Formats: sequence, structure tokens, C-alpha cells
Amino acid sequence: MQRRKTRAVQCGAVTIGGGAPVSVQSMTKTHTEDTRATLQQIRELADLGCEIIRCAVPTRAAAGALEQVVKGSPLPVVADCHFDYRLALASLEAGAHGVRVNPGNMSEEAGLREVFRTAALEGRKVRIGVNSGSVRPRSGMNVQAAEDDLAELMLRSALECCAAAESEGCTSLVLSLKASDVPTTIRAYRSAAEACDYPLHLGVTAAGPPQLSLVKSAVGIGTLLAEGIGDTIRVSMTGPPHDEVEAAFSILRALGMRPQAGPEIISCPTCGRCGVDLVELVQEVSRRLKGCKKDLKVAIMGCIVNGPGEAAEADVGIAGGKDFGYLLRRGKKARKVDGSQLADALLDEIDSMD
Repeated sequence: MQRRKTRAVQCGAVTIGGGAPVSVQSMTKTHTEDTRATLQQIRELADLGCEIIRCAVPTRAAAGALEQVVKGSPLPVVADCHFDYRLALASLEAGAHGVRVNPGNMSEEAGLREVFRTAALEGRKVRIGVNSGSVRPRSGMNVQAAEDDLAELMLRSALECCAAAESEGCTSLVLSLKASDVPTTIRAYRSAAEACDYPLHLGVTAAGPPQLSLVKSAVGIGTLLAEGIGDTIRVSMTGPPHDEVEAAFSILRALGMRPQAGPEIISCPTCGRCGVDLVELVQEVSRRLKGCKKDLKVAIMGCIVNGPGEAAEADVGIAGGKDFGYLLRRGKKARKVDGSQLADALLDEIDSMD
């Protein structure tokens, strides 16, 4: 897919935009002033592949702890600041690689301009992050008009803030325009993609519990990425940040924007023809393949009728029957296997493959 051309913005060692790979972000869910817990969580997320981390800075105490967090973090640290521009200034002084400000709740223009001047002087990036919750449509509008107007208001607020930043010499800018509903989010980002060349940080805000947020993020973020829009992403979930990182990489891999980190398992949804406990079989194979680095597509199919054909695109697979199944290579039957040995046969075959 052809990606939208944007300016390149540096966040520590990570390039956002300018043709760089779409980077994965998350946010610590610890209290930032608890530096030990915060750094532990950052290291865990880095091990999962997270590339940029954001930390909440709601108080002076959090800002004071940020210097230690930045020094100990293996990832570039972005300070998330709201309401008080002095928290953003303190975060930059602490060495944060970037700050996030929201013009919807940081309305003191002179203070914001001071943040922009300081960021420009220090060579740090600023994310101008507008959420739907901080921009309100006019009352009395119908639902569709309200959604359209909200997306427009979000973009207008962001671009006005960008203009102020540029006038202070701050050009390392990234935009985000997140709503809690997917259609508004998509409209806002599409409009931004046409209106400017700033890199875009994609996400659906307040997306909800894991299952719902994963669906909303996959649809919202995935749609935009498939159109070439987006330079860095965060999947917002009510839950551990580790799940956010894994979900983000799943979205990128589904679009072919990141290589598989080990085998990719494809499995059928099951039906009345299923002759094996496929759920248990998939769970067992997934567990035993954890840590495997081979770039393979592995098929696990529940019947010997459609299974081989459905597994034709996989490198290796199994199709289970009531008491037996077949080991498959590229959808072709390699050999017959006892029903109790399906997982072992599949894993032995994978072990033997280069």
C-alpha cells in the first residue's frame, strides 16, 4: 500500500513519519512517581516490542520523578500533560523525549507558547493530541451532523494549535485526533491527512474493555492504515498495557506492515463436521510454539473434508478426524496420524523444517 507522505519527527531514537515504519506505542498504567514500578512496566513492554512509551504527568511529584524514569527507560519517554502547561515544561526539563498537550484543556495560550519554544530549543517533539471529549459539537444538532461537526472541530483545534507552535519555531509536531467512536475517528484523520503533512498518531480513545476495544481499534486503526494514513499507533484498552502492545502488532501484521514474530496459526471456526476438540488443540499448539522464531504459516483444521483445501496456503498443518487426521504440507496430505498424536506430529514436523 502507498503511505501518505509526511515530515519526519524524531522521538529519541525512533523516527515517526517520513516513510519510517509505523511505530507501536503504549502508556504506563502505574503512578509515574513510583519509578520502580514504572520502569519495570516499561521494560516489560520493551521486551514485547513496544517502541515509544507515554507516562502520565498529572502532578509536580510525577514531573519530578520523570527524570529518573527517562534515565532508566530503554524506550523514548513522552510525558502526557493536561491542564497545566508548567507540567509540560517540567517534563521537558526532566529530559522527556517529547510531550503530549491537549489544546482543549490547556487553554493558557502564553503558557502553551512557552512549551513550544522550549521544545524547539531542546529539539524535542510535541504531540498535539485532541480528544473528542475536549471538543463539543453545537447542541440541538442531529446525530450525523454532530459527528461530522465534531470531527471538523477536532481538526480545527489541532491545526490552530499547530500554527501557534510553528510560529514559535516548533516544527517537530505529531497530531492525534481520537474519538471514542470509530466513524468520527476515521473522518477526523482522513481530513487531517488532506490538510497537513504532520505525522499522525492513530488510536480510538476510551475504546472500552479488551474485546470491544480490540474490535474498535482494529476497524478504526486498520481502516486508516490500509488507506496509507498513520505513522504511529496506540491501541487503548481497559487492562494491562501488555495487551495493547500485542494487539497493535497484530493489527500491523494483519496488514502486512510488520513481519510475523514466529509462526502464524490459522484455524477453522469449526462446524458440525468437526471431528476433534479444535479449541483444545489450537491452545496446545499455540502454547508449545511460544518462543519459536520460525516464519511459518501453520494450519489447524477440524475436519478432513474441507481442512486440506482450507490449509492450502499454509506451510504445514493438520486436519483432524474422529479417530485420525492428516499431517499436511501446503494442503497436501503427507501422512495419516492417530487422532491422539495430532499435536505431536505437527510439532515434530515443524521442528524438522528449516
